[in-house]
Amino acid sequence: QVQLVESGGGLVQPGGSLRLSCAPAGSISGLPMMGWYRQAPGRQRELVASIGRGGTPYPEDSFKGRFTISRNNAEKTVYLQMNSLKPEDTVTYYCNVYPPIASDWGQGTQVTVAS
Repeated sequence: QVQLVESGGGLVQPGGSLRLSCAPAGSISGLPMMGWYRQAPGRQRELVASIGRGGTPYPEDSFKGRFTISRNNAEKTVYLQMNSLKPEDTVTYYCNVYPPIASDWGQGTQVTVAS
């Protein structure tokens, strides 16, 4: 079980950008294939993008062109750069391994897009 901590969320205006970070809470040897997910209240959690151990990104079609996943293996951190944010991106974002492990969901980080 890996405890992951997401950070970087906050309030941003429509059209703005945010970069989310995800890092393990404790010491681990390395991160496997990872994913960023998001969940709106009352809806199922959805995959935003995943990234292989070597850094190859696999963005979901819905987010291509706006969201970019990346990782720094030396720092054991996974990032999600979000550009051109829209009000409908106002949800909680989570990271987890890919495919996700139910017991590894963290608290997530809230993103609010509003003027």
